[in-house]
Order: sequence, then C-alpha cells, then structure tokens
Amino acid sequence: MNLPDYLVPTAWQWIAHALALALLAYAFITAPWKHLSTSPLQHVFLGSIVVLMLIWSVKAGIRPGLNIHLLGATALCLMFRWQLALIALALILASVTTFGMAGWQSLGLNFLIMAAIPVAFSYNLFRLIDSKLPNHLVIYIFACGFACAGLTISLSGLVAVLALSAMQVYPANYLFSNYLPYFILIAWSEAFLTGMAVTLMTAFRPHWLATFSDKRYLKTKH
Repeated sequence: MNLPDYLVPTAWQWIAHALALALLAYAFITAPWKHLSTSPLQHVFLGSIVVLMLIWSVKAGIRPGLNIHLLGATALCLMFRWQLALIALALILASVTTFGMAGWQSLGLNFLIMAAIPVAFSYNLFRLIDSKLPNHLVIYIFACGFACAGLTISLSGLVAVLALSAMQVYPANYLFSNYLPYFILIAWSEAFLTGMAVTLMTAFRPHWLATFSDKRYLKTKH
C-alpha cells in the first residue's frame, strides 16, 4: 500500500485516476450531507480524519511499496455511510501524499486499493449482514464491526499483492509468501480496534453511527 510513483506504469496511473475521480464525483453527489448538518457531527467527521491521518502515518514495510498500516474504512462506513467514508479516506490519502508518504502520480491507484475497494466491501458486507441476520447488538458489533474490519484489510492486502504482481514490480511468489501474510496479522489489530470503537460508540455515542438504530438493535421504544 502507499505505492510510490516509480512502481506504477503510466497507463495504470491514468486509468486509476479516471476511476478514482468518477467514484469520488458520484460519492460527492449522492453523499448523505444531512448527516453532518449539526456541528458536533461535523467535528466528529473532521476528528476521525485527523485520527486516521495519524494512524496511516504509522506504518511498517519491508521493501518499497510493501508497507502496511491500519485503514479504518469499516469504522468510517458504519459512522458515515460509504459516500462520506470514501470522501474522508480521499482527504486522508491526499494529506499523507502531501507529506511525502506516497506519490501523486500513484494517488489514483492508492485510492482504489486503500479506499474504494475497502469501502465498497465493508458497506456491502454490512448491508448483507443487516438484511440476512437478526437485528442484534452483538451481531452489529462483531459481524459488522470486528469481522468486517479484519476481512476488509485482508482484501485490501490481497488486491495490493495482485496489482503489484500484475505490474511485475515483484514476483508473485515473493508477494504471497513475504508480504500478504502480514495483512493476516494486522487484520486482528484492525478488527479489534474497530470492534472496540463500535462497542464504545453504541454504548455512549450511538448517534455517531449512521448505520445504528436503538429501535432495531436494542429493541427500545423510543
């Protein structure tokens, strides 16, 4: 993740930029801006961006382009829905790129790997769980939060490996044996932190979660 410019072929850069711009434009047009109509939620949105910006800056790597950091995509989807989550991750990626942690020419591909695909997977998995499983707080926390976060970052790692292999940056056998296993390890951290954050929000700040409802998950009458 956070691929530098010289690893990404020019053709890949242009295609990725076009896809990223189209997705961002659609997200911006369809975003539930009313969810941020109050000042406290605006502060939560901006605060989440700052926190994740700091988290993204803490990363480990073994070779150029082969670094790993937490994403936070699942938490953003549960808090703000997919459109605002995508916009937030775009702002985070633009910020870390400004500080030299990634390249501008590879911004589109980095966005697809670290934002678009994780957000699409997280939100669609949430919708599947929400429609097929009982409306229960434990299911919301552990399935939509914990499990979804771990699977999401694992998928992001797999996509990064496939992209690097397709671009012939590193041999596929090297990536699958020396890079992808790290995502399985960090998936536990992503899952635990997301599950903990979702648990705390459902208990003390349920209005921060756009996908959460007291009526549905706690069976309350108000």
